[in-house]
Amino acid sequence: MPSPKSLPAALLGLALVYPAMATAEGLELGQVLIGAEDRSDEDQGIEDAKARLAEVPGGSNLVDMRRPLQGRVASNQDVLAYQPGVYAQSAGNEGVKISIRGSGINRAPGAHASGLYTMLDGLPLTGPGGTPYELLEPLWLDRVEVLRGANGFDRGALALGGAIDYVSHTGYDSPKLQVRYATGSHGYQQRQVSSGQVLGAFDYYTAITDANADGYQDHTASKSQGVIANFGYRFNPNLETRFYFRHRETDNDLAGRVTKQSIEHDPRAANPAYVARNDSRDEPGSTFIGNKTTYYIDDDSSIQTGLVYHDYPMDLREGPNRLKVAYTDVSGTFDYKRRDTLWGMESHSTLGLRTTKHLPNDGASEFVRIPTGNTAGYTPGTLMRNFTYQGSDSVLHVGNDLEIADDLWLTTGLAAIYTRRESDVTYPASGGKTSLHDWDYAPRLGLRYQVNPDLQVFGNLSRSVEAPHPWSLIYSSNIRFPAGSGPATGTQSDPVKLQNQTATTLEIGGRGDSLAGQWSLAWYYAQVRHELLSVLPDANATTPYELNASPTVHQGVEASLLSTLWAPGNGDQLSLRQSYTFSDFHYRDDQRFGDNRLPGLPMHYYQGELRYDWAQGFFAGVNTQLVSKVAVDYANSYYADPYALFGATLGYNAPKGDWQTWLDLRNLTDKHYAATVTPGYDDKGLDAARSTPDEGMAAYVGVSWSLL
Repeated sequence: MPSPKSLPAALLGLALVYPAMATAEGLELGQVLIGAEDRSDEDQGIEDAKARLAEVPGGSNLVDMRRPLQGRVASNQDVLAYQPGVYAQSAGNEGVKISIRGSGINRAPGAHASGLYTMLDGLPLTGPGGTPYELLEPLWLDRVEVLRGANGFDRGALALGGAIDYVSHTGYDSPKLQVRYATGSHGYQQRQVSSGQVLGAFDYYTAITDANADGYQDHTASKSQGVIANFGYRFNPNLETRFYFRHRETDNDLAGRVTKQSIEHDPRAANPAYVARNDSRDEPGSTFIGNKTTYYIDDDSSIQTGLVYHDYPMDLREGPNRLKVAYTDVSGTFDYKRRDTLWGMESHSTLGLRTTKHLPNDGASEFVRIPTGNTAGYTPGTLMRNFTYQGSDSVLHVGNDLEIADDLWLTTGLAAIYTRRESDVTYPASGGKTSLHDWDYAPRLGLRYQVNPDLQVFGNLSRSVEAPHPWSLIYSSNIRFPAGSGPATGTQSDPVKLQNQTATTLEIGGRGDSLAGQWSLAWYYAQVRHELLSVLPDANATTPYELNASPTVHQGVEASLLSTLWAPGNGDQLSLRQSYTFSDFHYRDDQRFGDNRLPGLPMHYYQGELRYDWAQGFFAGVNTQLVSKVAVDYANSYYADPYALFGATLGYNAPKGDWQTWLDLRNLTDKHYAATVTPGYDDKGLDAARSTPDEGMAAYVGVSWSLL
């Protein structure tokens, strides 16, 4: 098996040999060759996004969804493939562990992804409680914009990992009618019908999607169904508005974490305790309703406002207890942009405000599901505990880009941040309340220089701030109800206090075009204080504790290269795309762990695809993924094995762009491996149940037809 240490870095390094390189073209945009389906409005949206991201003095990614949709697209793992600096791996069913620069390295990857500020069409999805995944249906997307780390500043991002904006289709870039169907291994099926049109000053896009699968592992069956709609209206050239609606339901069986030995010898086996309890996670219906209105004051200034209502209840049947949770957030955004000339230099200024707040709700109720331990003798459905949670995040940010010399831009910014977190146990006894209120700040300083039309270099120094989740205050507590408290005996009674995580990050890099191809390269170094890290208290636990760590360091390299290897001039093309992420995350002289590496993420992560496109519309490619070993506990006493995966795709895009078909072959060698791990504290070298396997060898086929 090829070792991840033998990564083809030489190919990536070719980008450094040739000094003639580009700017906007240097973004990590996968190559797209799909003939007439390249509609001008869709292309314009991509080009505008490329231009915006090229003005950011730091690492960014742009995913044109026309490329991923030429294969299976079941989750964020497929959407964010081949993106340098972005780690996205399955954590079971639709849950995907996404980490950028070590963000949320060991924080809840399932129901509440952490460490990133996630937006839908530029409107907030992330709330104080995290980012639920059920509304991230990939078939609804036109593109995805990623601003890594503190480069998400202008979006009001708080988190270490930065910002991800999932941009949906509109009537301007979608067919009048499109039908898509995909099926494949492990009972997988996915269906969608969508429509979009422009009718004078009005446009719309709507889609109905559903999917189901038996799952690779035992007890991982899943099903989902959802609907999206957005409606836009242009009152005049200076005023436009758009309303957004999403609703989606998911129901996933849970297989739990297993040992490395289980993955090697029986990879489809689930954790027996999860099967015996019939653990599952039901999202009975998440709803997102929003509006975004833009007023162009004149050619040089604009105001944009946004308002969002987001309701996401959950029914968590994991472990011996059942937890019903009611979350409702409301968000508001305001952005003022202006272009001026200051002292003879071009100046671009922004003023933004975004705030997200939990609305008063019923909180969470915990019930006996399987009588055991302290709940033995109580019937299923007996109320154990009630607790409430409140939180808000508010960010006021100002920024400026000033051209201080020809093609040399100075970026400055300052954000004022207010976070509030409250958690209160109200039954069987009241009074266990914790309330945290914090003001903080995040300055930003950056430079970017357009050396020539084919080379841009950049650097920035920034600060990020991230607050804990309100529910972490409860589940991280070691203060519990004493014996004699009925079914609540042994459950947490008083929430703990946690500090905000902060980080100061230095980044240097560049992007462009060369004889070797379109490239990007970034190095970063972050000193993190009070990092929010999670740990499973024991191998049988279902909910990890989240606590503040001693000082840590996050540093790494993010690189991409898209090369045209051969183009005979008849429209055919042989191309190679590659991405490589080097991650070094470790403690700084921790009392217990010294300079140990933080568990949960690999140090080396490489993806590559060699593809041939014929002018007639056919395409074929082979791909690989190489991942180094991963520590599974903070003591670094045990590791998940490195692995290498190989796959292939082939398909056809009709020249008119009205239909396409594809075959996606994955894990051709049927490699058994741990896709993600949920770390323990110190496993003392033992093989504990910490790992979640991804699928074995699989094949998927799909077809779509469009009325253009």
